[in-house]
Amino acid sequence: MIIIESAGITDIGQNRKGNEDNFFVDDGTMLYMVADGMGGHQAGEVASELTVDNIRDYMIRFNEGMEVEDPLDFLTRYANRLFASIAFANNEVYQVSQSKDSFAGMGTTLSSVYCSDKTMIAANVGDSPIYLVHDGKIELLSEIHTIMAEQIAFGQEGSGLMGDKFKHMLTRAIGVGEDVKPYICEFQIFKGDTLIICSDGLSNKVLPEEINSVIKMERPEKACKILVDMANERGGEDNITVVVLRVKKVFGNNRVMKLLYKLIKAVWPQPLKLSRQ
Repeated sequence: MIIIESAGITDIGQNRKGNEDNFFVDDGTMLYMVADGMGGHQAGEVASELTVDNIRDYMIRFNEGMEVEDPLDFLTRYANRLFASIAFANNEVYQVSQSKDSFAGMGTTLSSVYCSDKTMIAANVGDSPIYLVHDGKIELLSEIHTIMAEQIAFGQEGSGLMGDKFKHMLTRAIGVGEDVKPYICEFQIFKGDTLIICSDGLSNKVLPEEINSVIKMERPEKACKILVDMANERGGEDNITVVVLRVKKVFGNNRVMKLLYKLIKAVWPQPLKLSRQ
């Protein structure tokens, strides 16, 4: 069992007329989400809200005992539920996008964290990052689904010379097609670990090292406000959303598991990442 202290905040920013971001924070269901919508005529706001609401409702039903088959045999039961909830939300958003001309082409990023009894599962579609702070160091858990990021990951020549528009051009999003391929990983969690989920309205303005500095000094609620203020002070061209969750306690033999984790990290520096490409 894991005990978490969490907080979340969303802000319209300095230049936008509306807020197309949505987030969800619930220490009861141990589910946390940030969705950054896209599409004209407030369709982005619709897409992000539908995504958050449908994943929330799906996971609540699962926590209440809903019996479903695991779609992927290489994922744990908890990871399968988060994976399935994202597929469910994608279908709902896609169907709505087909229902009205004003919703055509709408979509959203989605970054989420879900806790099992002893582990955390992180999953994302799009470019809203998920960071983990462990032993004072911050690392990116999510996979960035943009043209530039994927070209760099594949070592394509000239990828670093691409224009700025390719840095923000998504290759995956919720609701833009009948199917979606989320990136998902499951990892051991320890007392004191902190996770940060945010929209690119924050990550484009505040460096990971700066986020880490704030997280070390402040509790989640105050940290969220400070980070949003930093992004606004630096222009705030986009909507800004951040969720911070800190692990207060992990029941069980955490000391032995932490030693094992350090030994594994010495050989394999990345967390266990199970990805469906």
